[in-house]
Amino acid sequence: MQIQGNVFIITGGASGLGAATARMIAECGGHVVLADLQVDAGNNLAAELGGTFVKCDVTSGDDGIAVVEAATRMGSLRGLVNCAGVAPAEKTVGKDGPHSLDAFQRAVNINLVGTFNMARLTADAMAKTNATDQGERGVIINTASVAAYDGQIGQVAYASSKAAVVGLTLPMARDLSRHGIRVITIAPGIFETPMLLGMPQEVQDALGSMVPFPPRLGLPAEYAHLVKAIIENVMLNGETIRLDGAIRMQPK
Repeated sequence: MQIQGNVFIITGGASGLGAATARMIAECGGHVVLADLQVDAGNNLAAELGGTFVKCDVTSGDDGIAVVEAATRMGSLRGLVNCAGVAPAEKTVGKDGPHSLDAFQRAVNINLVGTFNMARLTADAMAKTNATDQGERGVIINTASVAAYDGQIGQVAYASSKAAVVGLTLPMARDLSRHGIRVITIAPGIFETPMLLGMPQEVQDALGSMVPFPPRLGLPAEYAHLVKAIIENVMLNGETIRLDGAIRMQPK
């Protein structure tokens, strides 16, 4: 799979890991469709990269269809990178009582249902394209988290939603194999995202020091680098790759 000349959808593409991925694809000659709820940031980045921004709630079927239609108008749709997500923090039973059911459902709806919604719609469009010489039509890259394996105190909603993304990776890859579409999930560790960068510097330093090597926060460009390798290596399929500097999260 080549990036140059092909179209890629990036959910959560207006900032963080998604924005870094969009920049990488544009630098490699690809065309990006940014799907996000951040209108100003999304439009500005799309203009900078010569791409397209579509306001999108990833849990909405209609919004997802609008994104895919925008992508197919730009050329050959070859990939989806799902970066949209939320990270609530709430204990199963806290000082004020049980975990909010609405908060739990929201995390699952955005992180899991949103991932599946965009994957199913993009896969349907890619399945109708012409295959490459190796029979490949596209690639779907989802974002989980090391919390899927090492969920900390207060991460029950986040960790379970991300564990479900890990769980759908292999069966979705098997489902889509007949269409020549690969599915891979990345499970990042502690990365420089807008949420983390909003914390005090001493907190950022403390989090980075938890990583065995390199002892720092991961860079969004390093996530994008892995995305590039996945797109270009046709044998990467049906697997979740931890991108975490060998960290294993402690309970808290």
